[in-house]
Amino acid sequence: MIDYTGKNADSLKEKTLYLLDMDGTIYNENEIFEGTLELLKEIEDRGGQYVFITNNSSKSVEDYIEKVRNMGIQASCENFYTSSQATAMYLQENYPGQKVYCMGTRSLVEELRCAGISVVTEVDEEASVVLLGFDTENTSEKIRNTCIMLGRDVVYLATNPDLVCPVSFGYIPDCGSMSIMLKNATGKEPFFIGKPEPIMVDCVLKKLNKTKAETVIIGDRLYTDIKTGERAGVDTICVLSGEASLGDIRESEVKPDYIFESVKEIYEGLTEDK
Repeated sequence: MIDYTGKNADSLKEKTLYLLDMDGTIYNENEIFEGTLELLKEIEDRGGQYVFITNNSSKSVEDYIEKVRNMGIQASCENFYTSSQATAMYLQENYPGQKVYCMGTRSLVEELRCAGISVVTEVDEEASVVLLGFDTENTSEKIRNTCIMLGRDVVYLATNPDLVCPVSFGYIPDCGSMSIMLKNATGKEPFFIGKPEPIMVDCVLKKLNKTKAETVIIGDRLYTDIKTGERAGVDTICVLSGEASLGDIRESEVKPDYIFESVKEIYEGLTEDK
C-alpha cells in the first residue's frame, strides 16, 4: 500500500479504529465522495470500527444520522462523536450547574439541553458562560446579543476553530471565522473545544477500549484533523478532497503521516492484495 507521495503505508492495514472527519473527507455538503461506502464496508469486513469525528456543531447527532443515511451510510449514535458532544462533556466537567448563553443553531441548543446544560439564547445576566458554535442560522440580533454578553465578565468558549466549511460552490465562514468577527468587535477570543484539542479522540479511545497504535485519523484539514492526531499521538491521513492542498502540506509545520487523494485511494490501497 503506497500513499500519494510514494511512501509505504502498509501499517494502515493493521489499524482497527478509523476516526473519520466528515465535511471535505467523506462528502461535500450533500454529495458523498466516491469510495466512501466501499471504505466503510472494508473497515467492517476487516473487523474494524469507524467513528465520524466532526467539528461541525450546526447539526445534532440525530441530524447527522439522517444526513448520512440519505447518502447510503447505515450509521447509529455509536458511529459519531461531535464537537457538540465534546462541548457538553466539557461544560459538565468544568462548569457544572452554570447557565450558558449560546450563539448556535437550534440543534446545538437542543443537544446541550438534552445533556442537562442550562442554555439561554437571549441576553441573560445569570449566564456565566458564553458559547459560540457554527451558527448556520445566524442573525444580526444574535451577533448583537453575543457582543453584549461578551462585554461582561464571562467564560468564553467555542465549539471549533474551523475557518470555513466546504459547500457545493466553495466555502462558507465556519465557527473560527465567526470568532474573528466577534474578536474584532469585543477584543475577546474563545477557548476552542473541538479539534485540534485531543478531547474527542481521547473520549472515543476510552469508550471503545482502543489504543493509539490501533487508531488512525482521516481528514482534510491540517490545523484541525491532522493537528489533532499530532496532539493525541495517533497516526494521520490527509486527503486532498477538501481544504488542504499539497502546497499547504509542504508549507505547514503540521505534517500528516500519510497523504491520499481521497478515501477512494485509501480503499484501493487496503484491498490491493484481494
